[in-house]
Amino acid sequence: MKTRTSKAVGAVAGIAAIALSVPLAVTAYAEPAQPQPTIENPYPDLQGSGCDAFKTAVPNYKTLATVPVGQVLAAIPDVSTFNAAISGGFNPAVNIVPVIENGPYVVFAPTDEAFGKLEPGQLDALKADPTRLFDFDYYHVFLGLLGVDDVHGQRPTQQGAEIKIDGKGGDIKVNDTAKVTCGAIQAANARIYLIDTVLDPATAPAALTPSATSSATTTTTTTTTPATPEPTPAADAPIG
Repeated sequence: MKTRTSKAVGAVAGIAAIALSVPLAVTAYAEPAQPQPTIENPYPDLQGSGCDAFKTAVPNYKTLATVPVGQVLAAIPDVSTFNAAISGGFNPAVNIVPVIENGPYVVFAPTDEAFGKLEPGQLDALKADPTRLFDFDYYHVFLGLLGVDDVHGQRPTQQGAEIKIDGKGGDIKVNDTAKVTCGAIQAANARIYLIDTVLDPATAPAALTPSATSSATTTTTTTTTPATPEPTPAADAPIG
């Protein structure tokens, strides 16, 4: 009797052990290992005659692709003058970096050599006049996130006047006067184009985009065109 009882108890214990082991096994293998995500975001080739010099001056440029645009501009030695113009270095009252870091924006950054083309006294006059400096800074920026093959066209800048971009790839001109020497340098929410001539809102192309101040009447088909702006006084010589 003891033998049969012992066998019965042993059998019950074995069945119980098996029953308890099944959920544990299922739990261990119910969720297969998830594959590791792969991130493919190759940095597009930069285009322009000055890109080799840029890459030499900023060898870590690819690592700046997720860095705020103000920091990227500050890291490019050849645009130190433009960086000072937009970040309060020219005039403490004029700092647009917080604005352009809330992109997306295309930024046309004149090189130091481009600023060297200005007539004597123009740069000092710009530094001394916050209104003109704001206009100057914002005329070099427009909304978008465009590469070298898509940036062409005519677009309203953040200053309000329009900007015209012709060409693509390594052959891009802005307002028929400035040549892109290297683009499109990536930053977080921005694309930077180095240009060899400063841009002047006083010589902006005729607007193609309807003005926000234009209004259509409900009784006629004519539209009201905004008044032509007064010419710039002689004391305010154009930039460029």
